[in-house]
Amino acid sequence: MNVEEDGGAPNRELYAVLQVSPESTTEEIKRAYRNWAQVYHPDKYQDVHMKETATENFQRICQAYEVLSDETKRQIYDIYGLEGLSAGLELATRTNRVEELKEELERLRQKKEEEKMAAQFIPSGIVVTNLSLPQVLDGDGIMAGMAMSSQVNTRLSKHTNFAMGGNLEVNNHGAGTAASTVLRHQLSSVQSMEFLAQVGLQSLIGVQTTRYVSSHSTATIGIRKSLQDGSINLSNTWTSQLSPTTNGNIQFVLGDQSSVAVGWQKKDDKMSASGELKVGTRYLGASAHYVHRYSSDSHARIAGKYNSTTLEVEVGGGRKISDLTTVRMMYVIGIQGISWRFEMRRGSQKLVIPVLLSTYFDPAFAIGAFVVPTSLYLLLEKFVAKPYLLWREKGKALEDKQKTSAQVREARISAEKSQQLLRIVADRKKTKQIEANGLLIDRAVYGSLEALQKQDGTIPHGDTTSEEFIDVTVPLNFLVNDSGQLKLHKGVKKSGIMGFYDPSPGEPKQLLVEYTYRGQKFKVIVDDYDELLIPQHAHLV
Repeated sequence: MNVEEDGGAPNRELYAVLQVSPESTTEEIKRAYRNWAQVYHPDKYQDVHMKETATENFQRICQAYEVLSDETKRQIYDIYGLEGLSAGLELATRTNRVEELKEELERLRQKKEEEKMAAQFIPSGIVVTNLSLPQVLDGDGIMAGMAMSSQVNTRLSKHTNFAMGGNLEVNNHGAGTAASTVLRHQLSSVQSMEFLAQVGLQSLIGVQTTRYVSSHSTATIGIRKSLQDGSINLSNTWTSQLSPTTNGNIQFVLGDQSSVAVGWQKKDDKMSASGELKVGTRYLGASAHYVHRYSSDSHARIAGKYNSTTLEVEVGGGRKISDLTTVRMMYVIGIQGISWRFEMRRGSQKLVIPVLLSTYFDPAFAIGAFVVPTSLYLLLEKFVAKPYLLWREKGKALEDKQKTSAQVREARISAEKSQQLLRIVADRKKTKQIEANGLLIDRAVYGSLEALQKQDGTIPHGDTTSEEFIDVTVPLNFLVNDSGQLKLHKGVKKSGIMGFYDPSPGEPKQLLVEYTYRGQKFKVIVDDYDELLIPQHAHLV
């Protein structure tokens, strides 16, 4: 459902333009269109500026009538707003059922997304630079090694994806390279197949197929053959959703690398965690990690790993410093020594810099290696990172405010021009109501809920030119019918009414009206999407 930014209510702007209810009949819509067309038809005006304003408003009226007078287009608009119409769903005139319209729109959206993806290459990569302090103390260079890997994914067709990647690793013991390709084809809505080929450090070929065995479970069967020694490994993996936030998996491998692995993953808005235990003929190991998110910008992480050659624990945290960039620092201690690890991720690219501090465990050095960077991080966080992020957020907020202010000023000018064209008819209706001792709108203000509350619920006399308000006395007098009544429909945002505009986007708004009926004074305040029906005795001052 198309939702307005600040209200969360369905988009009803076109109903507001014609000032009709979302439940109105086709005849009521046609009658409202004729009434507004009599006011805003460009042929009624000779003045160039007034004719231009009338043309602009007449186009809004015609658009609203074109959509709301067509049963199919109106159904689409009620469900998805103008987005549904612009997506091409209006071509689906063969059905009038809401469920079918939803399915059709989702199909078109998916098709457009697939077309967009088909024309895109999605690159990703990791660069790891290993530094060693012990090497420097021994008189060697600080660089202990480097590894790089990259991959490019692309969609060859609606059901086929292709990925190509490469790895390069250099250290004190030599160098090695590898290249791999993966071709994935979607056989059906529940089954896919992958073909894998790799040459270099570990040359092999393989194929595997994955199938949804239920709405919460998948099964994967694969076979791989080494091109170096000819060995074959068969694998079978089962994955199941254990809860809305938790998945579990078990994998069996049969061959020269036979093993059994059991794992789980949990993720929600505040944390993510995972664990795995793997037992094999050549391997025994376990790993786990936990990440706690303090906010959308920062997190803490603790992880552990054990196998035949490794026993280590790492703690640290990270922060998002821009929309695309995240940095993280980790402290690692284990049987291989003590080290720091710095990470920076930007988009799908990642840079990792492990710094080996010591190859042996010394309690004093281990404590210092943890306390010093932690203290440095806290100082940088307080005196550099937070002030910078605050400065950046203020700058973005100011930029957005300036941009919004320009749009609001344009909307205000347009609303005031619309009121000029309404004034003649509004004054005529006002005179008629005075003669009949009927309904007369004395003053009406539409704007920010907070600003109205500051005024203790009173109309800010002499301040209706404030950017937080717009005086809507003229359009409301225009909307008074011949019976001396005024009705604004429920669920229709009032800023869409002709002669109105939104003076404070993103904020709650109210309409405050003071009116006279049969010589008595009344006052009423209604929220933006609430119904207004006057006169009512409950509004008596």
